Amino acid sequence: MSIPITRVPSFAIHCKLAYLRLEWVCDVTFNGYKTFFCRGDIGVFSDFFAAWHRGGIFAEFLRKAACADDDLSATEEDARSLNSAKLADPPKIVKAVYLSSESAANEEKIVYAINLANETAINAVVIDIKDFSGYIFYDTKVYDAEKYFAEKAVIKDISSLIARFHRENIYVIARAVVFQDPRLAVVRPDIAVHSAAKLAAFPNEKYSAKTLWRDNSGLAWVDPASKDVWDYNISIMKDAFSRGFDEINLDYIRFPSDGALSDMQFTVSSAKTQKHKTILEFFSYLNVSLPDEKISADLFGYTTTNKDDLGIGQLIEDGFGNFDYISPMVYPSHYSIGFLGYQSPASYPYAVVNFSMGKAAERLDAYKTANNLERETKFRPWLQDFTIRGVYYGEDKVRAQIQATENALGENYAGYMLWNSRNIYTKEAIY
Repeated sequence: MSIPITRVPSFAIHCKLAYLRLEWVCDVTFNGYKTFFCRGDIGVFSDFFAAWHRGGIFAEFLRKAACADDDLSATEEDARSLNSAKLADPPKIVKAVYLSSESAANEEKIVYAINLANETAINAVVIDIKDFSGYIFYDTKVYDAEKYFAEKAVIKDISSLIARFHRENIYVIARAVVFQDPRLAVVRPDIAVHSAAKLAAFPNEKYSAKTLWRDNSGLAWVDPASKDVWDYNISIMKDAFSRGFDEINLDYIRFPSDGALSDMQFTVSSAKTQKHKTILEFFSYLNVSLPDEKISADLFGYTTTNKDDLGIGQLIEDGFGNFDYISPMVYPSHYSIGFLGYQSPASYPYAVVNFSMGKAAERLDAYKTANNLERETKFRPWLQDFTIRGVYYGEDKVRAQIQATENALGENYAGYMLWNSRNIYTKEAIY
């Protein structure tokens, strides 16, 4: 439920309280910003929100503020919690668009996303809080993140941003990249992936920043078997949930897929352990660590059809029961020549997505027949809303993927997430 708000002219914020016929209630610090709350004839006013609030999450605050004998500390506690509440009535079918951290810090992009939600079926956003750089894009309370200088506060006030989307009834998902983490690898080389060739070349630099293995993009990775890595990322997730995020979506939860793979030397992983067993252990650890939170997993699109772990440790069955949502990245442009007999799979978005999600649904049904799930797992795929490799993606191809997903999953359809790295979406295709 969105909070009814009557805007106050900006000049009023600076007027004397007496002129506005307001009575001071309390001062509160919101995420480092000092704000005051006052009561008046029509509700509670906050200079932080620059708005009158009547009802919704402010109803209890107003009730307490109206009572002269109330304990002021209780009122302050209510005020502090306003920005950390999750969406009261989250959608059962989530239809999301991706926003980079830069977009989430840009007023025009924020308004664009809100307008998209108001004018289409979009009801959710996915915001980068930690990407391929390893940096976290808001000021956390995570001790290790501060110790490792892993914060870049691109988003100045994450809680207020989430609260703003919530007021528009928009579900807010945090996206976090896990094992591709150059920042953590540099400061903790003891839990990173290293280059055997570099280790041989620098015998006195065992497990240092100089010997890190890097993928084709020049990015370093941490060892997927390291529990220190697991705990570090879970601490970030817990902090994000405390700010009001409704769900966290995890990406790069796998071993590296490109680069000089034979040159990799792991600090924790054992060659005797199958890669998917390592990833499964991590998934199970997440499930136990975050039992009451919504979590989702990004997997390669091929996990829907392949029975092996693709050499990266990803088996779709390993996610069943450990995540609320599994999000295969079934971008048609990412399927190789010959998939389903097509020379250009990207030219056949309906066929590629429908087949992939149909196979995924079959595997989940089979798994549920033989196993009890700790969590009810549903599919909510990433779909392509970008043009690459010469095949233009406009209204018809984007819409075809949505239709394919809905038809493949039937009564278990749980929505989709659209990816465009520039965060510009095909409005006409969305339903």
